[in-house]
Amino acid sequence: MTAISRRNLLRAGMAGGVAGVLLEAPAFSSAGSRPVLTHGVQSGDATADSAVIWARADRPGRLWVQASRRPDFRGSRVVRGPLVTPETGLTGKVRLRGLPAGEQIFYRAKVESLDRPGLFGLPVDGTLRTAPTRRADIRFVWTGDVAGQGWGIDPAHGGMKLFESARLRRPDFFLHSGDTVYADGPLAETVTLPDGRIWRNQLTDAKLKVAETLDEYRGQYAYNLLDDAYKRFVASVPQINQWDDHEVTNNWYPGEILDDARYTEKRVDVLAARAHRAYHEWTPIPSASGPVYRKIAYGPLLDVFVLDMRTFKDVNDGNTYADRDRGLLGAQQQRWLIDGLRHSRATWKVIANDLPIGLVVPDGAAAQEGVGQGDPGAPAGREIEFAEVLRAAHRHGVTGIVFLTADVHYTAAHHYDPARAAVQDFTPFWEFVSGPAHAGAFGPNTLDATFGPEAVYVHAPPVANTSPAQGYQHFGEVEIDGRSGALTVHLRDRDGAALWSTTLHP
Repeated sequence: MTAISRRNLLRAGMAGGVAGVLLEAPAFSSAGSRPVLTHGVQSGDATADSAVIWARADRPGRLWVQASRRPDFRGSRVVRGPLVTPETGLTGKVRLRGLPAGEQIFYRAKVESLDRPGLFGLPVDGTLRTAPTRRADIRFVWTGDVAGQGWGIDPAHGGMKLFESARLRRPDFFLHSGDTVYADGPLAETVTLPDGRIWRNQLTDAKLKVAETLDEYRGQYAYNLLDDAYKRFVASVPQINQWDDHEVTNNWYPGEILDDARYTEKRVDVLAARAHRAYHEWTPIPSASGPVYRKIAYGPLLDVFVLDMRTFKDVNDGNTYADRDRGLLGAQQQRWLIDGLRHSRATWKVIANDLPIGLVVPDGAAAQEGVGQGDPGAPAGREIEFAEVLRAAHRHGVTGIVFLTADVHYTAAHHYDPARAAVQDFTPFWEFVSGPAHAGAFGPNTLDATFGPEAVYVHAPPVANTSPAQGYQHFGEVEIDGRSGALTVHLRDRDGAALWSTTLHP
């Protein structure tokens, strides 16, 4: 191997690395049985100088990723990736490093045969954009809730059409706000729509029952990648993934014992461990060893704080307690968020919260799943945790906080103001809700008045579990103007039409 300077690598097209190894592109062989990448490619957590590339093979092999500034891959470099084996469900990830900031990167993945070294499968191409380090225009989209409530892939009804509409917006990245799969939502072969039409689900074995085994959880992610629009989207747009409940089972919390006849394994902690492993195998998130919560810096105009409101969640009860040691975030994540907001120099601090702040999300007749519980008084239960975050940010002069969420299966814009609230020591802020991406539509939920929310805009279906064929599927889009710093939010429907927009100024 020849030592190559960073300057020359960037001049040639790319610097990259896995375990510090950089190699020239191997020649492809046309002989024999080639290994195949089965589910396209994905990218994730694209920073100013790095990104994660994901792929899955049909057999054990060596993953390679080739990347360049140029679509013809001239002057590109190839990064030698890990072995993909049954131990990881034949999935693998490569972290590209030393990328140029704020640029379009073209990449392709391929797998090398272990039986016949030098024999490669056909490459699969993708693109991503790295984060800027200077002021620049930024555009990204967010949504959540994919293949839920019995609505799987039906090509006759457009498949997961929303993702094609989102791709055509040419976003720099995609914030997936949770419920990336519905592991607890088996699919029937057909569903009769209210107008008499028949919805015909594409089926796989993994979608015929609730997921309990590791392979069944893996199958949830594999299913979504059968949809052409979804697969094109994730090959074109880097993701920032967070997880919520349906990656495991509905409204779960650590320590829960299920009372659900569909499950033979009742211990949620056992199910969550399997689901956690499948989630990290099948999404382009950097590492299974670190926390799911993290910050993605996107130049001087944007920091994205990705929360994990599930792993450290307390039991779902009435949510009226006064115990400061309970909550959704846990003490360590709460301190991380407060410190991150205090020290952020970005104009906008987007907090990706997979459960809304001001909406009541019941879990049965008496328990609460979310932050609020419908009591308009002083913060209680999980509201205490967020009251402390908002108070600390206010007292340290933090501005530009915007919450983005999904979860409730409709789209809305909520403005929070201490003049309407039971507490006054916080700075007014916005929370924007969008979803579902491809699931049953519901809502609207009741607002909890503790933090003084006003529903400025709501688009929800007339009946519960409205199908994707009937509309009410949503994604949100954020545009940040590189010169003025103004942040514009568009709430869009399945076809990409803007239902409502607003512009916030620094």
